[in-house]
Amino acid sequence: MAAIVMKEGKKTSVVESQSLATKQKSQTEFEFAECDCCGFKEECTPAYIARVREKYEGRWICGLCAEAVKDETYRSKKDISADEALDRHMKFCEQFRSSSPPINTAEELISAMKHLLRRSLDSPKQKRSSCQPSSASSFIRSKSYFPTI
Repeated sequence: MAAIVMKEGKKTSVVESQSLATKQKSQTEFEFAECDCCGFKEECTPAYIARVREKYEGRWICGLCAEAVKDETYRSKKDISADEALDRHMKFCEQFRSSSPPINTAEELISAMKHLLRRSLDSPKQKRSSCQPSSASSFIRSKSYFPTI
């Protein structure tokens, strides 16, 4: 005996409504995809993963790396393909991941803070008559003491 389900004014069988529910469920299922460039893991639908893989020749890349690839094509002095731009970005990511972090990051931070404190203690005190700073030049920093990344 087949049951009839009323949906939006139409008669449908239970089998049809179950297959429709299965299709809707599969559209909302998520999978984790790992970026082939940076290693970032993102939760996406299988359809989105397939579209991205189709666009980038079987490789899945996150949105940040996709923007970096677009930027690489625009920055290049000669015309390059999206595949070549992706290869350049992947090489950059490999180099970044293989580079080692600074050896003594805590010591460098402490040294920079110590230097700032000494500089502020050694500088002459200015007399201020109001709450407003005397000039905007007092907020200008002349040199950065943090190492570049």
